[in-house]
Amino acid sequence: MAEHQSAAQSATSGYAHPEVLVETDWVAAHLNDPQVRIVESDEDVLLYEIGHIPGAIKIDWHTDLQHPLRRDYLDRASFEKLVSNQGISNETTIVFYGDKNNWWATYALWVFKLFGHKDLRIMNGGRKKWIDENRPMDKEIPFYSGTKYSANERDEAKIRAFRDDVMGHIKDHKALVDVRSPQEYSGEKLHMPEYPQEGAMRGGHIPGAKNIPWARAVREDGTFKSVDDLRLLYGNEGISPDQNVIAYCRIGERSSHTWFVLTYLLGYPKVRNYDGSWTEWGNLVNAPIEK
Repeated sequence: MAEHQSAAQSATSGYAHPEVLVETDWVAAHLNDPQVRIVESDEDVLLYEIGHIPGAIKIDWHTDLQHPLRRDYLDRASFEKLVSNQGISNETTIVFYGDKNNWWATYALWVFKLFGHKDLRIMNGGRKKWIDENRPMDKEIPFYSGTKYSANERDEAKIRAFRDDVMGHIKDHKALVDVRSPQEYSGEKLHMPEYPQEGAMRGGHIPGAKNIPWARAVREDGTFKSVDDLRLLYGNEGISPDQNVIAYCRIGERSSHTWFVLTYLLGYPKVRNYDGSWTEWGNLVNAPIEK
């Protein structure tokens, strides 16, 4: 166990909040810990059923976290029911992991943060790293006894941005980070290159936004880059800790990854995720766009 802790501390050395990032060794050592709940959240909705970390539950970003009618997140009562049914208490340590270098895992963590859960973490390297290390996978769906979870009302002011907030950022020349691909940023594409080109009427980017693709924050194995590399990545584009930062992508999932990096790994105190992102902005009447 000491060796596992040493390796984890080395991997997260220098991060502003290293406690929110756990290594695969740590997860392996806590598979049977009743105080820990491991959560898989993927873009590919079939991956969990093919095989998942033993004891992990599945949280689907769309069917579990979204309101069934409005383009918004579930309300407090629905969130409490979702979490209680998975045997999660207010004191549970929740560790998220997933595919696509953890972008859906950070998205789920961001939503849980909206409702005020205190101990939220990400497994560094996600599903890919766990599999690459030949660690055990399971197809059994675990059952946990229900709890009486009590959530806060969504606290959106600190970590969620809306279109009016973005309009204010443009007017006041505040920091905006477009985490999409260069082709999306330029307006050449409306979605990532390998996806159907849909979701917005117009292409381009929000005026004044810096293009820092989310995936540049991770290594080839999906783990996060060192704190020095991350500081250079954002600092070289003029995104500094003293700024009020809003990150966006197409629907807010990739930008939640950048929000996580800036907030927890670099310690920027004022970072919000604009989950309306380009799907909203690219369809807004009279919204300014640059190409």
